[in-house]
Amino acid sequence: MRLIVGLGNPGIEYQFTPHNMGFLTVDRLADEMGAQVSNRRCRSLTASGKIGDQQVVLAKPETFMNLSGLAVAELIKRIGENSDAEFDPKRDLIIIHDELDLPQGRIQVRERGGSAGHNGIRSILGALGTEEWVRVRVGIAPEHKPADGARFVLTPFRKGELVMVDETIERAADAVKAIVTDGVQAAMNRFNRRPDPNGDKPTDAARPE
Repeated sequence: MRLIVGLGNPGIEYQFTPHNMGFLTVDRLADEMGAQVSNRRCRSLTASGKIGDQQVVLAKPETFMNLSGLAVAELIKRIGENSDAEFDPKRDLIIIHDELDLPQGRIQVRERGGSAGHNGIRSILGALGTEEWVRVRVGIAPEHKPADGARFVLTPFRKGELVMVDETIERAADAVKAIVTDGVQAAMNRFNRRPDPNGDKPTDAARPE
């Protein structure tokens, strides 16, 4: 059983903001599975389904970003209680989150790491006591660095950005599916490459981080 958690903030006012790219990606995955992320459990909205032949649980914590770890820990405990196999975060957990350190539209898959200042990731690290779990980092940084990052991540996307946002969500969902079906290394090789400014081909191979 894989647990796929998208980070974000509940509430219509936050729905289409950069900080909710995790929520939006989980919604895209659910749409592709013909499911709705609407079952309330463990302080989260959840849905169950399959990616390839793998059973997965999709989740959107309702704790607000800074307390995401509470929901993730409860979900892991519940899944472990209802499964014959022990839940291993290193193998079974995928977290999707926005990343202000990456350019808009770029996707990066990582096997481990610190919070890099992201409060949701910091909360999960504290709740689980380990950084050994896979995350899909979704780049949101604009061309010109915002003066107030905290305000920027909670500001709704402009109409002119929506096509780019939709394409980014699609790529993030593809990265999650690649992790589940092909493995983390294959997903890293596919997505952790910087776009060639003179074309569509990547310029450098992925490396573990």
